[in-house]
Amino acid sequence: MIRERAPAKVNLVLQVGAARADGLHEIASIFASLKLEDELTFLASHSGEDTVHCPGVEGPNLVNAALRLFRERVDPGLPGLEVRIEKRIPVAAGLGGGSADAAAALRAANELAGRPLDPAGLRALSAELGADVPSQVEPRHALVTGAGEHVEPLRLPAMGLVLVPNPHGLSTADVYREADRVGSTRERLDPGRLRALAAGPLASLAAGVENDLEPAALSLRPDLRNVIEVLRGRGALTAAMSGSGPTVFGVFSGPAMAERAAAAVAGAFTTRLKPS
Repeated sequence: MIRERAPAKVNLVLQVGAARADGLHEIASIFASLKLEDELTFLASHSGEDTVHCPGVEGPNLVNAALRLFRERVDPGLPGLEVRIEKRIPVAAGLGGGSADAAAALRAANELAGRPLDPAGLRALSAELGADVPSQVEPRHALVTGAGEHVEPLRLPAMGLVLVPNPHGLSTADVYREADRVGSTRERLDPGRLRALAAGPLASLAAGVENDLEPAALSLRPDLRNVIEVLRGRGALTAAMSGSGPTVFGVFSGPAMAERAAAAVAGAFTTRLKPS
């Protein structure tokens, strides 16, 4: 039996370039790795087939795709696995839960196969599963660039965080299409600025928080604008959407202020950054 933890992430900053010829978008993003995490258990399957049990989440799971990809590219002899996911990260929320679970599946498969791939090899493989997966192979705070495949570790200042998920998820593909339509992407990305923001004090980082997908997400879900304003009104240094949404996060100077704000906002809860 193998157990893996799969932490959520928040995009403290997300710059998005225009669509490339292959349809993908270049990004430059500060990923903050959170204490909020799913827990996955991997056991040998009695049926010889992969089965994924994730209560409350129906339909195809990226974990199945990760295991299938590992067999195709690395080890066709990997046995069938029974995977149980204790899901704590909200689904379709812009917090990278599905990507984190897929990365955890690749780590488990690699362990069972005798570690044929190093972390760089796992990241290269995981890029075929989605833009957020490579950053979760070794979960940590990171500057993520390219189409998600380049991951540079960062240190981040201490902060309090409030998350406000929404029961009605947003499709990442829909948000990217809307971003192209409304023109919220940019011609030039500036990863150097993001490195400087991460290395500076919390006040500077909070002032630099931005998300190029936010205008598109708010175009599709204008009701979420009120959540951002409510968090700011409750003392957040800044508030924004994470990834493609619809989860809104607020950055606070400390956990006590974050707890007070969360208590006053319906559906909100606090979380912490993982240690750098």
